[in-house]
Amino acid sequence: MVVTGECNCGTVVFEADVDEPDVFICHCSICRRFTGSNGIAVVLCKNDAFRWLRGEDKKTVWNKPNAQWQANFCSVCGSALPGSDNIDSMFIPAGSISSGGEKLRVAHHIWVDSGAAWDVIGDQGRIHAKAFKA
Repeated sequence: MVVTGECNCGTVVFEADVDEPDVFICHCSICRRFTGSNGIAVVLCKNDAFRWLRGEDKKTVWNKPNAQWQANFCSVCGSALPGSDNIDSMFIPAGSISSGGEKLRVAHHIWVDSGAAWDVIGDQGRIHAKAFKA
């Protein structure tokens, strides 16, 4: 499925071919601080299946010191943006998808052991205490 997405101000626009409808929700403390909520919902795609359509030059990347984690966000409005998941794939914040995501479904909750005490998981996604393992 092809998804398109954008930041809040519309400066940054992207599209991607997504093979799986799986949404991963990370509940770790780093993702909670980044979003200000219970974590971040992301969709994965292969690097070569992702395309910036507009505004890639407005993407700002912040690397967390002493950790393998980075925040990608629009330098104009601050919206979370896609970034590198690993050497082969990108993550796309699910909330930034504006079209094509109708078949997406929460499939996995990761780093649940690091979740906030007030966080209640209420869907059918598989729960993983730490990182996702296929």
